[in-house]
Amino acid sequence: MDENTSQVRLFGTPWSRAAHALRDFLHRTRTPYCWLELRSNSQAWDLAGVAGLDDPRLPVCIFPSGERLENPTVQQVSKKLGWLPAPTRREYDVCIYGAGPAGLSAAVYAASEGLKTLLVERYTVGGQAGSSARIENYLGFPEGISGVELAERARQQACKFGAELLILHEGIPSPFVTGKTACYLDDGLKITSIVARTAIYATGVAYRRLELEGEKRFFGAGLCYGAGPSEAALTEGQHVFVLGGGNSAGQAALHFCRFAAEVTLVVRGASLAESMSDYLLQRLTKSCNVNILLQTEVVGLHGGRALSAITLRDKAAGREWEVKSTRVFVCFGGEPNSQWAADLGIARDPGGYILTGPDLLERKGALQCWPLERIPYYLETSIPGIFAAGDVRAGSIKRVASAVGEGAMAVTFAHRYLALGNEGMVSAVPVGNAVVPLRAGMAL
Repeated sequence: MDENTSQVRLFGTPWSRAAHALRDFLHRTRTPYCWLELRSNSQAWDLAGVAGLDDPRLPVCIFPSGERLENPTVQQVSKKLGWLPAPTRREYDVCIYGAGPAGLSAAVYAASEGLKTLLVERYTVGGQAGSSARIENYLGFPEGISGVELAERARQQACKFGAELLILHEGIPSPFVTGKTACYLDDGLKITSIVARTAIYATGVAYRRLELEGEKRFFGAGLCYGAGPSEAALTEGQHVFVLGGGNSAGQAALHFCRFAAEVTLVVRGASLAESMSDYLLQRLTKSCNVNILLQTEVVGLHGGRALSAITLRDKAAGREWEVKSTRVFVCFGGEPNSQWAADLGIARDPGGYILTGPDLLERKGALQCWPLERIPYYLETSIPGIFAAGDVRAGSIKRVASAVGEGAMAVTFAHRYLALGNEGMVSAVPVGNAVVPLRAGMAL
């Protein structure tokens, strides 16, 4: 069989946001695929069987079986690939939200210890770490490992022990009642309800937006959030800009410089030494096609269908100038994915990060609705039986190894909570600023 016909073939235009989303999903799920970029109406007709580059049927996805999907969503492609199973149980011992390093670690340890475990992820495994081209400071991998490969190994390990994984599912949780919580899982096609005795939230953080005019329009059409590992090979001969001063930005710059003609790292701070590991900084300064602009930020995005240029500002000198670029990768900052906590009334710090354990005791009013006599466990939130781990947690160390450790630790405390039996069950439900006792007969 021809190599191309044994892979998923994806046809689309270089400015297609939908095609970018599909490339990213296929790459991060390690699905073999071939990207065929269409640059003329004749190519669109000859290769993809559509009328032209503006045909609404693009992008076109053709599977090894020969089945064809036109302008498909990620959900439709994932269903065809078998990534959208349904939960096999009505009730689980622990439900874990977020399949980044913390969530995957929690799934491995929970399932290996015999807990009925469900791992729910709204996109795909790996989290922000999954977009890293190479992680070199994680214990046991002296040559480094890509975020995608590390996540896939962890996924296989969790599934080997019996954990169930649901990707492309959005969890809609509800407060604990009689020691259990209901959750509605939305995969974009249907809603499924499950019940869990404990919950671990490892929902991580999202890259910050630039808040510039045209940002939404250029997303997926030259502007990407994260290191964009699926895009690296497409940058050949181009000038790539990476925004950020942390390790993820440094790794992205080193990865892109293998393909692009030139890579410019745009850093808002005055130094990289405080925000980036020394080994990365040393490599960047020795790379012949990597430039570093300190105290600089992007203040303008320009182009038609796709990004074609950006405006840079030197914050120290106040000077602005425009440069041509069709590839910009945003790798700085993070905003916690914690709206679920606000919906449940779980205590957060001013930045939106989840307060747990000792931090709850130190912040005034954080435990005013705490219904138990004991104090919260180390990774427990302001609602008993709900735990937080990884980057979404206030005070966490933003490193893969730390997230993995917190995921495993959260399972230990979930075990402790479950072992208490009736003593560990919630006797009241936080509602706003009040504690409402459970009434006889209340059930899920």
